[in-house]
Amino acid sequence: MCSAIARAQDPLVVQEIAPGNFVHRGRDDVATRENGGDIANIGFIVGNRCVAVIDTGGTLVEGRALRAAIRAKTPLPVCYVINTHMHPDHIFGNAAFLDDHPQFVGSAKLAQAEASRADNYKRVLKRELGDEGQGSEIIGPTQTVNGSGTLDLGGRTLTLRTWETAHTNNDMTVYDENTGTAWLGDLLFVRCIPVVDGSVEGWLHDIAGLRQMNPRHVVPGHGPIDTPWRQALDAEEQYLLRLARDVRSAIRSGKTMQQAVDSIGLDERDKWLLFDIYQRRNVTAAYAELEWEP
Repeated sequence: MCSAIARAQDPLVVQEIAPGNFVHRGRDDVATRENGGDIANIGFIVGNRCVAVIDTGGTLVEGRALRAAIRAKTPLPVCYVINTHMHPDHIFGNAAFLDDHPQFVGSAKLAQAEASRADNYKRVLKRELGDEGQGSEIIGPTQTVNGSGTLDLGGRTLTLRTWETAHTNNDMTVYDENTGTAWLGDLLFVRCIPVVDGSVEGWLHDIAGLRQMNPRHVVPGHGPIDTPWRQALDAEEQYLLRLARDVRSAIRSGKTMQQAVDSIGLDERDKWLLFDIYQRRNVTAAYAELEWEP
């Protein structure tokens, strides 16, 4: 799926990974005009009464294509639009669902996080996507979760949970009790390098909690949806453990942040997609977090 979405409003391609759980597999890339910002795994869950959307994509156009995919599967109304966190590739399709009058659901920290970055997100969207991003806007939550909560879709209960600061400070997961399906948002990256926009230590803490969920099916925020999830989570954990270890070592040895950025983790380049785009950023974030720890 690429900019062709904008030219022909076809439904997004979705896969039913568990009864009533439909996933669209985003591209393993950064947002460009060519891919139309379609880079995150997004989708929806169908109950007996209504539908919950789980993230809406990187543009209004992608959100509309997701809505078309829903209409191709069910006539039931969209009652909830859930955003797993604040990043543009997960939220800029929200406006496609305004006419459905759903509750927009997110972490209690989501609104402030979106507001603090809104101008920058819109500026980058215009720069990177041009006309492909036209009409995209940030629609903040109308219903928030702090800790845990549930949503009833009619014969199907979703459990929502917020987490310690990790990928961001507003990460939230969605668990379909009926099928044991966990939508982990960007707390899980598969093959694509994990991106630290929150806390490396918090993320490692959250990974232990994710393991305790023991779901039957898992939807990562990025990457393949058919990879054994425990294997993928182990790889993510090992990356973050090494990042924290190597950054601490650099700090103890008196290296500057720039020296750390220029040297840490370079031998992992072949293990992760988008390594050259995000590794230096991750080292910078980890250095800033760990520099003043006791």
